[in-house]
Amino acid sequence: MTRQPSSSSQAPQQASRQPAKLKQQLQDTPIVVAPGVFDALGASLAEQAGFESVYLSGASLAYTQLGRPDIGLLSITEICAAMSHIRERTNLSVVVDCDTGFGNAMNVMRSVRLLERSGANAIQLEDQTYPKRCGHLRGKTLVSKSEMVGKLHAALDARESDKTLIIGRTDALGVEGTDSAIERAQAYYEAGVDMLFIEGIRSDEDISKIMARFKGKVPIMANMVEGGDTPLQNAQALEALGFSLVIFPGALVRAITHMASRFFATLKQDGTTDAFRDQMLDFKQLNDYLGTEAMLELGQQYDNR
Repeated sequence: MTRQPSSSSQAPQQASRQPAKLKQQLQDTPIVVAPGVFDALGASLAEQAGFESVYLSGASLAYTQLGRPDIGLLSITEICAAMSHIRERTNLSVVVDCDTGFGNAMNVMRSVRLLERSGANAIQLEDQTYPKRCGHLRGKTLVSKSEMVGKLHAALDARESDKTLIIGRTDALGVEGTDSAIERAQAYYEAGVDMLFIEGIRSDEDISKIMARFKGKVPIMANMVEGGDTPLQNAQALEALGFSLVIFPGALVRAITHMASRFFATLKQDGTTDAFRDQMLDFKQLNDYLGTEAMLELGQQYDNR
């Protein structure tokens, strides 16, 4: 029998609490571990498991909301909607994947303002051309370094609070090589970003070069993709190498897709869910987790006034 989520009777009160301070977390140890999520339910499960931060993954949103790959099909409206639902439900720090900012510097400014007002704690912007594609797919193309620097300046100018972090991501490593990626990251650092993300790291030599340039100057973000270009390492090993934040952006979707495929095969074969019930919550267990009774009782306080 799988471990069941515990009751969440405080669900109606969660939105009143203040989000955690990601900026301070990144200055401390241990490394910040942010599992990838795509909706409020996943974020609340992460919070219950003890995580203080999550990563709102554009890839995972495309996989789940569109049933499509991460090739630039999402809009800023869809990302903001997911962010708003997560913020209403949880007190987590949320790092948001904003792809390329959905256009030029003016589009970046609008995207940053919308996401910040939706509750984002950190906003990640990348230097691919638009539409982008997953950092671990081939065939990526980049905007010029100067254009990306301008977009990052626009993002920094657009945010209302310096507690909203701006993350500069470069995909140059897989397109132009490690030295070019470090050169671009240096320019983004000089532009004033709060964190750097060099996507698609392939080797210990890459890590050594990156850390030699940036360790101790600015937080560095790591990306763990099962089956991707970067070899999987655990959080403790990444912390020892000098990383401040590690994301696992698509892991939840991969786990759910694997489980759901088995679920549907069982239902198709048996014509019932009975054989799968030890891997499911029943009706009461799910409602206990969601805090249904507490929410109904809250609503009743306002009846017939």
